[in-house]
Amino acid sequence: MSEASLPASRADEQAEVQRRLEDDIIFGRFAPGSRLVEDTLMARYGASRHYIRQALVQLERTGVVRREKNVGATVCSYSAEEVQQIYAVREMLTRQAALMIPLPAPPELIAHLKDIQADYCRHADAGNLRGIHETNDLFHLTLFSGCGNPYLVRTLQDYMGYTLPMRAKNLADHAGLQLSRRQHDIMIELLGGTDSWALAQLCVDHMQYSKADYLARTAGTAASGRLAIAD
Repeated sequence: MSEASLPASRADEQAEVQRRLEDDIIFGRFAPGSRLVEDTLMARYGASRHYIRQALVQLERTGVVRREKNVGATVCSYSAEEVQQIYAVREMLTRQAALMIPLPAPPELIAHLKDIQADYCRHADAGNLRGIHETNDLFHLTLFSGCGNPYLVRTLQDYMGYTLPMRAKNLADHAGLQLSRRQHDIMIELLGGTDSWALAQLCVDHMQYSKADYLARTAGTAASGRLAIAD
């Protein structure tokens, strides 16, 4: 039975299992490379094996989970080289999209971003990680929609998905969240001016904290593994 044909209550339950698993992954409760054992997940979420497997399939499609024969499901883990390559593409796309936004931006775009930013800050103050994640992505997609090229925006959205396991954890980090909030406010201010290059550079700089943090975390994990082997 497809998800579309499930009764509403069952579809909601399945979506809730997927949401909880995604939250545990993207907010760092399951580290990159961790095995996702079905029996453990069933106990953790009080869910059937069917729901767990469906959640793993869906998260594999979004690039959060990797499933391999004879290995099972694991949290996606990227090498330093892969991180650099993925972010290089995302940075190029981001810079181009930002440069294509006509400045001063339309007042309705700025007003919409201010509303989203207010929601983002409310979720941040309440510690609502899912709300923070969703409004953060909505802020950026709304901002880039101002470039007028939906194909570029969709490609950016795809790369935001690729980097989700690398960047979402920082939304649970106080320093990373405070920096994100400040930079969002400055982006909105720049939309009211005429300096496209400053806006584009800030949008690129905005990614660097999470990129550096992920590289540091994975380097630390690798070092711990080497020490364990040495011991």
